[in-house]
Amino acid sequence: MAFTFAAFSYIVALIIDAFLLFFAIFHIIAFDELKTDYKNPIDQCASLNPLVLPEYLLHLLFNILFLFAGEWFSLLLNVPLIAYHVHRYMHRPIMSGPGLYDPTAIMNANTLDRCQREGWVKLAFYLLSFFYFLYGMIISLITIK
Repeated sequence: MAFTFAAFSYIVALIIDAFLLFFAIFHIIAFDELKTDYKNPIDQCASLNPLVLPEYLLHLLFNILFLFAGEWFSLLLNVPLIAYHVHRYMHRPIMSGPGLYDPTAIMNANTLDRCQREGWVKLAFYLLSFFYFLYGMIISLITIK
């Protein structure tokens, strides 16, 4: 059993991915509350916008670890989501603070459906990534180099 930087990277990725799973679940619940008029858009955007940059930075953090560890396949799996995050943040509505969600536009049916679909896709991606990182961690711990 060898504890390498790759194993450390996978352990960190597992922990961060667990947080990202909770972010995705919160995202889905928040947009479901908006869809059912349980919460108003201003409060919902105030609770969602502060989570956008931490989600993006956490995802970027463990991918930087994969880059330094030389885990190219793991990095390659995450590059499309990183590119999507960069694209989404660069094309966000003009706002005074950080975040993606504008309270005036969030109640548009197309925007609401797109945001909810994005939450479900991210949940699936992070869930599959969690099990892949678990597998990668086990393989990197039992492989003798």
